[in-house]
Amino acid sequence: MIRRVIVALTGASGAVYGIRALEMLRELPDVETHLVLTKAARATIDHETDRTVADVRALADVVHSDGDLGAPISSGSFRTAGMLVAPCSVKTLSGIATSYDDTLVVRAADVVLKERRPLVLLLRETPLHAGHIRLMADVTASGAIVMPPVPAFYTRPVTIEDIVDHTVGRALDALGIETDHVQRWDGQRGDGRRAGAPSHPVDFSNIARNAAIGAEASEVSRQTTPSSR
Repeated sequence: MIRRVIVALTGASGAVYGIRALEMLRELPDVETHLVLTKAARATIDHETDRTVADVRALADVVHSDGDLGAPISSGSFRTAGMLVAPCSVKTLSGIATSYDDTLVVRAADVVLKERRPLVLLLRETPLHAGHIRLMADVTASGAIVMPPVPAFYTRPVTIEDIVDHTVGRALDALGIETDHVQRWDGQRGDGRRAGAPSHPVDFSNIARNAAIGAEASEVSRQTTPSSR
């Protein structure tokens, strides 16, 4: 049986999360993806990635316009396995929390909730004020899963791709879709490392050291540059 999954990308930073979700779902022969891109998402894809909007659209089985409120996914009678919004902007979160169904992304999410299907929101915003937290509480009360893309370091990630893949894999877990892209916890060894973890994790000391060198160089440059005031 084919499982239909709705994937929406909105204008928050982190377009790579939605793109990787489409790529992972494309590997599964029993999944049919329905993609919605907001206008802001198209701009974010162009700014943050080397992909074109056409490249991203080509990853989906079906593509819907965000302005098409008559699309199949706007109705509860069109059965789906759930919806992932990755990344999810605060504007989209607000629309879903208040059922302000003026776009297809928000309408599709509202339908998923009313039909008691899983809705996963990779909310990309920080820091958070009380209004954000209230909106998160409201959508959670309605049945959504709010999942800020917080990286897991017990997997000993080596690349940014490792971090993204684990987060997206866990988001798909929440939809009941299992992939091969999640390093699952299988117990802790005596030396504190997860069994099977890479032996060469990200070297944050190098990152800090390079940042310090850069800051020192900037300070020297500032001191040796004549003042323009």
